[in-house]
Amino acid sequence: MPDGHKQLLNRDSLRRAAAPEFMMRNRAIHPPAYTPTYKTSVARSPRWPLLSLQNSLSEVTGPVFGHGDIGELDNDLILNYAKTGEPIGERTIVHGRVVDENGRGVGGALVEFWQANAGGRYRHKNDTYLAPIDPNFGGCGRTVTDADGYYVFRTVKPGAYPFRNYVNSWRPAHIHFSLFGSGFAQRLITQMYFEGDPLIPHDQILGTVPDLAARDRLIARLDMNAGVPLDSLAYRFDIVLRGQRSTLFENKLQGN
Repeated sequence: MPDGHKQLLNRDSLRRAAAPEFMMRNRAIHPPAYTPTYKTSVARSPRWPLLSLQNSLSEVTGPVFGHGDIGELDNDLILNYAKTGEPIGERTIVHGRVVDENGRGVGGALVEFWQANAGGRYRHKNDTYLAPIDPNFGGCGRTVTDADGYYVFRTVKPGAYPFRNYVNSWRPAHIHFSLFGSGFAQRLITQMYFEGDPLIPHDQILGTVPDLAARDRLIARLDMNAGVPLDSLAYRFDIVLRGQRSTLFENKLQGN
């Protein structure tokens, strides 16, 4: 074998040896699919063991998302739907990193987010909550993480709203997140809550998570250093894709 090839093999071996191994899933932190305290889980949860299906090549490859696919205002929910003025509500910056289980940033991940307006109402035909629709707030956006896995977007803080679980069930303020990898089959969905919200301990949906530390990882921390004085407060929400300290994803209840 030529010496050059040997050197390449040696370098590859060293890289493989230096790379940390994947960490084992911690399945104990995930809520059971059948959770009667969250009533809709009764009808939606599977009764038979889940089947593992082989992904097709089109599912595990492409489309590849890049910064060229993102509009200038896609990550600015204050301006991206504004028509006659800016939306009403507490101006808020949400930022953080998407990382793997070893803390390495995941660049090029498409991050989508959607939420209710400051009154707790979604811009959706099926939302009949009595709070008014804000004509200047669409409630959704997207961005792509940079090379270090960092993302940021600007919005107004969503309001709490009631839902039909028990007589007086309310959802805390929250923002929904969707993360795409290199293909549509690599999609993860979760929710972010806000530090200090008094409704968090009363939320029957978050309460289905049995592990208190896993619940805590869904709560964004107030970040006074990242806010804009006299303009916006900021919250930091880091998303861990795998490992024992992974963020809980709604569509990956059996482990990430």
